Amino acid sequence: MTIRLGDTAPDFTAVTTEGTINFHEWLGDSWGLLFSHPADFTPVCTTELGRTAALQGEFQKRNVKALAVSVDPVDSHHEWIKDIEETQHVTMNFPIIADEDKKVAELYDMIHPGITEKSTVRSVFIIGPDKKVKTTITYPPSTGRNFMEILRVIDSLQLTAYEKVATPADWKHGEDVVILPSVSDEDARQQFPKGFKTIKPYLRLTPDPKK
Repeated sequence: MTIRLGDTAPDFTAVTTEGTINFHEWLGDSWGLLFSHPADFTPVCTTELGRTAALQGEFQKRNVKALAVSVDPVDSHHEWIKDIEETQHVTMNFPIIADEDKKVAELYDMIHPGITEKSTVRSVFIIGPDKKVKTTITYPPSTGRNFMEILRVIDSLQLTAYEKVATPADWKHGEDVVILPSVSDEDARQQFPKGFKTIKPYLRLTPDPKK
C-alpha cells in the first residue's frame, strides 16, 4: 500500500510498550509522529529512540505524539528500552509498537525491499489532527534521522495549515515566510499587518505571523 500526502493515515490496533492502542483514538486531537525501525538492539535505532525521548518537551509544545514501530515483540522492546535509557541517558516516554505480524509495517509500506522480510526502512509519517498524512520522509537503514529537521517540518506544517504562507528553503521558526501567490497584494496588506517585501511579483516575504 502506497501512502500519499493527503491520504487518511491507516488506522490500526496494536500492542505497544504502553499497552494496546487504537491509533486514531490514541492520536485524538494531537499531531502524530509515526516512525519505524529495522529491529531492536540496533545501534542507530538506539540513538534515535533516545533522541526522541530527549526531545519530548519539544514535541509536547507542538502537540505532537510520538509512536515508534518495530517488528520485534513487546518483551524484546522492554529489554531494549533498558539499553536505550542506559546509553542515551533518558527515560523512555513514548510507546513502541510490537508489530510482530508486520501489520503496521505493511499498512504503511515500511518493509525494505530486497534485504530481509523483517527489515523496515526508516520511515517517518507526520500526521495531522484530521488524521491526514502531511509529510513522509524515508531514510535507508544506514542513515539516522535528523530530528531537528523533523521539528522544523512540523513547525512549517503547523504554521502553513492556518496561514496563507509557505516557508522558504532552510526556514526556521520565527524567520520570514513567503506569501502564497494566490493572495493579492491588497489582501496581503489586510492579512499581514506587519507588512511584506516584494522581491518579485510572485515572491513576497513577510514576518512569521506567529512570531
